[in-house]
Amino acid sequence: MPVETWLLFILSYMIVGSIVALELKNILASIVSIGIVGLGVSISFLFLQAPDLAIVQFLFEIFALIILVRAFAKREYHEEKAARVSGVMYFITVIVLVAVLVVSIPVFRALPPFGDPIMWVANYYLKNGAAETGSANLVTSVILDYRAYDTLGEVTVLFTAILGALTILKVRSKKEEREEDEDE
Repeated sequence: MPVETWLLFILSYMIVGSIVALELKNILASIVSIGIVGLGVSISFLFLQAPDLAIVQFLFEIFALIILVRAFAKREYHEEKAARVSGVMYFITVIVLVAVLVVSIPVFRALPPFGDPIMWVANYYLKNGAAETGSANLVTSVILDYRAYDTLGEVTVLFTAILGALTILKVRSKKEEREEDEDE
């Protein structure tokens, strides 16, 4: 099956996941549904031959889920009150999402065949990467020599996400310890 078909399937899956996240009354279930949408983005990056972005997206989704679940886990307000939304609003939402899907189909069909480099830069990397960098591994030469700032940015995002998750976990555990000490 062509990559474009898989991308259309994943896009449809992400749209359905987004609708489910919006319609769920339980905020924790909505958070998990949004995490599934993020997983779809990660899989799309894999199909588009960007494994470095797929890994960053996947790890970011994991950390975001940890932070959000931790923030809403023991709250009394994680049950959302039913909102008044008219049938017209549902209809408009569905029409807009279907329009996004329909407009995306020609975009995915315009992609070059899977495996063909789409830019002259990629051809340059393939032809000259090993000779210019002296690296035995072409992927390493691209990531560490040609795209060093991009890699630094990705590592910074990962590091920040890890620090945020650890900070929230540590603050919550200190708060729980104080509550336990007060109960004794």
